[in-house]
Amino acid sequence: MSQLSAEDEAELQSLLKQLLRSINDRITGAPSTECAEEILFHLEETDKNFHNYEFVKYLRQYVESSLGTVVEEETKNFTRGDGQHAVGSGHDTLIHAVTQRTRDSAEYQQMTQTLKNTMITVVESLINKFEEDQMRKEEMNSQSNSQNTDNCSDSDSSFNQSYAFIRQEQLQALAEQLDSSRPKEVRWEALQALCSANPSDVLSCESWSSLRRNLSAALTDPDLSDDVLQFFAKSFSSSPLNLTREIYTSLAKCVESSFVSQKLSFPTGSATIDINRPEISRLLKQIRLMNDFQKDVTTFWIRHPEKYMEEVIESTLYLLSSHHDHGSASAGTEKALEPIHLLALLDIKATWFKKWMHGCYSRTVVLRLLERKHKSLMVAALQQCIHYSESCERSTHETTDPQSAEQQSTDSVQRSVYTGQELEYAFFVHSLCILGKLLIYTNGRKLFPVRVRKCKDPVSLTDLVVILIKIMYQQPETPHSDASHTDCLSPSCLSMEVLWMLCERTECAAECLYQAPVIETLLAPVIALLNGQQVRLKSPAAALTLIADVLARIANTDRGLALFLYETNVVVAHTERTFPAHVIVQFTLRLLEKELSSPGEPDGSQTSCGAFIFVCRQMYNTCEGLQVLRPYGLHKAVAAAWKKTSSLSERVPTPVPGATAGTSTRNLQNMLIWEETLLDSLLNFAVTPKGLLLLQQTGALNECVSYMFSRFTKKLQVSRCEKFGYGLMVTQVAATAPGVAALHKSGFVQALVVELWSVLECGSEDVGVVRPTPTPMDPIDRSCLKSFLSFVNLLSSSQSVWELVGRRPLANKPEYTLRETPTSVPDLIDRLIAVNSDAKIHSLFHYEQSHTFGLRLLSVLCCNLDSFLLLESQYNLCSMLLKSQRENVTEMDSDEGKLIIDNLSVERNHVLVRVSLVGGPSERKLPPRALQEGEEPYPWPMFSSYPLPHCYTLDPPKIHHNSQDPEVSTFLPLSKDFENKDSWMEICRKQYLKAMTSKPNILTGKVLADLLEKAAAHLSNSSSECFFARCKADEKSVKSAVLSSVEQLGINTCLRYGSYLKLLTEDAVRELPLLMQHMKIVLSTQRVNTASELLTQQNGYPGYDWLTSTVFLIMAGDMDRSLGLLLNLTPLLTSAFIWPARIHASVHFPVEVAESGIPPVYWCTAHYVEMLLKAEVPLVHSVFKMSGFTPSQMCLHWLTQCFWNYLDWTEICHYLSTCVVMGPDYQVYMCVSIFKHLQPEILQLTQSQELQVFLKEDPIQGFKVGDYLAFMEELERSYRHIVLTDMKTVRNPVE
Repeated sequence: MSQLSAEDEAELQSLLKQLLRSINDRITGAPSTECAEEILFHLEETDKNFHNYEFVKYLRQYVESSLGTVVEEETKNFTRGDGQHAVGSGHDTLIHAVTQRTRDSAEYQQMTQTLKNTMITVVESLINKFEEDQMRKEEMNSQSNSQNTDNCSDSDSSFNQSYAFIRQEQLQALAEQLDSSRPKEVRWEALQALCSANPSDVLSCESWSSLRRNLSAALTDPDLSDDVLQFFAKSFSSSPLNLTREIYTSLAKCVESSFVSQKLSFPTGSATIDINRPEISRLLKQIRLMNDFQKDVTTFWIRHPEKYMEEVIESTLYLLSSHHDHGSASAGTEKALEPIHLLALLDIKATWFKKWMHGCYSRTVVLRLLERKHKSLMVAALQQCIHYSESCERSTHETTDPQSAEQQSTDSVQRSVYTGQELEYAFFVHSLCILGKLLIYTNGRKLFPVRVRKCKDPVSLTDLVVILIKIMYQQPETPHSDASHTDCLSPSCLSMEVLWMLCERTECAAECLYQAPVIETLLAPVIALLNGQQVRLKSPAAALTLIADVLARIANTDRGLALFLYETNVVVAHTERTFPAHVIVQFTLRLLEKELSSPGEPDGSQTSCGAFIFVCRQMYNTCEGLQVLRPYGLHKAVAAAWKKTSSLSERVPTPVPGATAGTSTRNLQNMLIWEETLLDSLLNFAVTPKGLLLLQQTGALNECVSYMFSRFTKKLQVSRCEKFGYGLMVTQVAATAPGVAALHKSGFVQALVVELWSVLECGSEDVGVVRPTPTPMDPIDRSCLKSFLSFVNLLSSSQSVWELVGRRPLANKPEYTLRETPTSVPDLIDRLIAVNSDAKIHSLFHYEQSHTFGLRLLSVLCCNLDSFLLLESQYNLCSMLLKSQRENVTEMDSDEGKLIIDNLSVERNHVLVRVSLVGGPSERKLPPRALQEGEEPYPWPMFSSYPLPHCYTLDPPKIHHNSQDPEVSTFLPLSKDFENKDSWMEICRKQYLKAMTSKPNILTGKVLADLLEKAAAHLSNSSSECFFARCKADEKSVKSAVLSSVEQLGINTCLRYGSYLKLLTEDAVRELPLLMQHMKIVLSTQRVNTASELLTQQNGYPGYDWLTSTVFLIMAGDMDRSLGLLLNLTPLLTSAFIWPARIHASVHFPVEVAESGIPPVYWCTAHYVEMLLKAEVPLVHSVFKMSGFTPSQMCLHWLTQCFWNYLDWTEICHYLSTCVVMGPDYQVYMCVSIFKHLQPEILQLTQSQELQVFLKEDPIQGFKVGDYLAFMEELERSYRHIVLTDMKTVRNPVE
């Protein structure tokens, strides 16, 4: 079917007409011809009936009949496989190839040409018929009229209402009738006719240039202006930018010429101006139309050439930047009325400019034109802000503010009369919004400095920010703390909005805010009040609150925090300069002292005091900030204010019925809000390890944790500045014994257990089951992962496990009901881990999933050796797991039954190997948890009794007992020849560094033992190195020492490890318990008698003394040498950090610190690890913050067990020797080096939420102390003056 007959053409014409009638409503509703075309182009996408139209069906049939054979032939060619053009089997590839070949065929070309010619004929025929019908209607109308009028008459002809298309002749006639020489009546009628026409036809006609000129002239006529604006408005809403830009530019020129010709002015001060005056009202309407177009044009001008947009922008900037000096004699009492004044009344917050600056497409043009041609607009805005700031400073004592009058003008009641002061204020607000938008963009800031009239020097960015701050000081009343009050037109609110925007953008803040003059201006009222001087503020409390708000936002950024802490850029007295942080904390303490002396005053001082505490909070919730603020004792002052407020709120009398309770109720509410503010401020000390110790010392830890739990359950954000919830804080608190005890007391632990059980066993309630729940494929289902990680964080520390599990037996009930929900950690262990009876199995709805969850949790818990020893000593878990393995066989009654390989048996096997073997990454091999493909899915041997199969232990490392280095071998025997102990230690450190960086393998075995022995002896004999009294062994009391079951298990673990390393002889079985008894007696004399309720503070050190065991292995099982080395370590500062058992509840601490249950390895070492991570390994620090896990928890874990199971034996020895020889601060540098070493894995595993499990379960692969000693030396040079200095205050850490 290549040709179409006459019958086909007639049928096509009928079908096309039918189609047009079907979509008539959609086409006639289109605002322009272009829009109608768009509707037709996308009809298939938007019309669900598209394929049901007869016209479409006809076309489809025609295409199939014309190209069907071609498509079939090409398909055969492509799919036969042996042809020249054969393609692959891909369906999409085949379709694409056939389509391309078909389109290139001669048949396709002939079909398209035939169809095109036929459709042209059909459409022309339809148009001719339509025009004939129209002419016939016009003739009938003309015959029915009594007067014979032309097409441009003023009667109700078809030109006004009835025509469908306007002709060029008609438009030419309209252009002539609109000429200014014609009578007004004729021009008015022409305008009416023009308004009823299609704007797109008018704007695209040949006589548009003359029409536009005549329309612009008509705008100046009061009687015609509204009609012209009506036509312009209709054109703006329905025509493309290439046409409307001409109208807009004409309108802008007309407005500009009107201002030049009329020379309008307005009175200054309180005299009024009526905007209903005809000349002003007319201009206001014109500018209103322009402003509407300015705000709407941004939605579509990107679809047009840039020159169109540039014309609109340039005409606007030209209009607003033109200034007219009238030279009036009354220059002192009147000012020239400019277009920008009226624009400010209509769009006071410069919405048009904000929209123009939002997109890079238009912003680039705006900034370029401002820089090259229209900088006067920016100068005028800047001048207005300077003028307003100066006028406010001159009239601080006045009660009437221009901004209050301006706020009245924005009321719902329409006004027509404005004072000159209100007009000036509207201009100021508009200018401030423009400048604020310019500041947040790099090229906008490049426009500064700007030379302004009456200013000696150009106004810089810093000068502008200072002006904004001074304007902010003019806060007349207590501000809204909620930033959502964006409609507030007070100067302080407007300035704050700009300052907030600058704070939120790093580059803006660096250029605009982090400057000495800005900080000095912000702190000027604070410094004045500290010095007892008067400040000229309308409302000091309100202004101080705003100042604190800006300071808090600055301190919340790393650069701003460094500015406050380390840069002396604030003058406090004469030439004395200090750090901003010191000024802020001193002023906060002054405000708190005032609250303590008069806590019940119902003024705004509490608001400003709370705001400044919040500024300090942005500093003390970081490690470096707390380091600076700690000497001021802010935690004590806040705690004292909280206790005072709390006691007052408890004494408030109960309201009596019938009595006037308004004031008392309001006071009580204020007091409760103030109490929560103080409690929240105290709670944020817990973000850092040392801050948690300070919080615990205030005695408010339990109340703070309860408050945190109440907010945590509501899923509230920590504050407006913190981006994360309370997860990180909970993890930090849970790392310590008093913290986890407070969590347990608050109900947090119980809520966590119940939530886990509901997710794991109960599932979603009250949810209609549409389809069955999919069987979990992962060992820990995604729905349970959050709860799993929460428990890993909660039980990460052995101290938390002791507090929650210690001395609490398992229930082991004979029967469990299905509705029985566990409420504690022992209950959870009983139901999910120690599943040793049919009753427990049958009580679980999802036995395999729930028990797998429990075994995974047990695996993570047992990574902490102290936690494992406690669980094993109380619950005998290993025997329980072995019994479960024995029962999981194919034939229960036969000894030949094989262990069944399933998910649970694989998990149990992994846990048993993990807890039974000790060793670093190259000393033991843990079986994987996943099955393999092939005939043998699990090649690792399972076992149901000890000993373990040999395949899980690797060959022990070779330990060199004799030095291969002549310098070391000759240096050590000379230790007695040095009279000056310090000089020997200096040489020792140099030799040690040299050996560790070049030949670390020689510092093992006997050489390392000799080195440690001699170094400890020299240090303990040096008075400058001794921080504590030297302990002495008591041979008589040794036999009275009774070792706990935990210690017995720890001894067995150590002996197994020593035997594997081939370091011990048969006598070690007797020597190690004796050494442990010695140290138990020695260290018991170093502890205070405590009445603490914490389990970890009762009956000595909770856990096993891993350092003593490490020393015993280093000394190859020699008890006497081990005891001598340990006794020499007791007076050294290093022992307080590498030896947790030695410093536990020590008499060398204040009683409050000794009873706190928080070890110095946490509040000192871990604290500085977090501080150095932020500076040296920032990516790792950020990852920890996002994950809700803390570096301090892992440091506490690693250091408490001397890196056992995480490093190989050689590296454990090097860790200990490095801390003894190089100094205790190297413990901090060691941990930072490990995190740096693990950075790639940490960053990768955070994505899959595996960070906690990875750090807990995986050994530290590939880490060598010698490889990172150079990095540690760099850290020493940078931070020793901070870290070691603070370590030396270990005896009094809270002062």
